[in-house]
Order: sequence, then C-alpha cells, then structure tokens
Amino acid sequence: MGKFQLGEFEEIVMLTVGVLYGEAYGVSIKKEIEARLQRTVSVGALQSALNRLETKGYLQSEEGGSTSERGGRPKRFFKITAQGKRAIEDTKEMRNQLYNAIPNVALDVKFA
Repeated sequence: MGKFQLGEFEEIVMLTVGVLYGEAYGVSIKKEIEARLQRTVSVGALQSALNRLETKGYLQSEEGGSTSERGGRPKRFFKITAQGKRAIEDTKEMRNQLYNAIPNVALDVKFA
C-alpha cells in the first residue's frame, strides 16, 4: 500500500472536489455528494474532512469573493494538489488490487 492513504469519506470528498473542478466549495461539495450517493452529509463532518485533507496537503483552498447571500462571507474554494492526485491514484490502485485478487468463485453468488 502506498504512503498516501485516504479513508472512504476522504476519498469521496477528494473525488467530488475533482468533479466540481473550479466550483468546489462547502455547500456545492455537500450537495454533489448527497445527489450522487443518496447519502446525507453533515456540514461538520464535511468541514472536518476538508480541513484534514488540506492539512495533509491533498487539498488547497482559496477564498472567493464575498456575496450578500452569505452575509458578506467569502466562499472557500478547494482544489486537488499534486500530492492529493497521488493519494487518489494510490487509493484507486489499492482498491483495484484487492478487487482483482478476489477469485471469480467468491463472486459467483445467486440472489434470491
């Protein structure tokens, strides 16, 4: 396994930041995850993950312009760093190795 590791939620957040390239900020990331995965995301969990990923050097953020609808607060936009790209690639490779190691017979199940 590579030295760049992501947990499941971190991986989802990273991939969503990539999907939203140029428009990835807290609310848009939350909405995109919820729409694509039919999964509720708490603002606190998302903010913790974004801060953690930025601390690890996988994401970088910058403030956009402030808007009146946000009470004058600027949006914080995220983008994937080179190190973050490596983390995504390592995680994908690890998952593929595990998936490819499953014998066909193990997946030969019948659904009722």
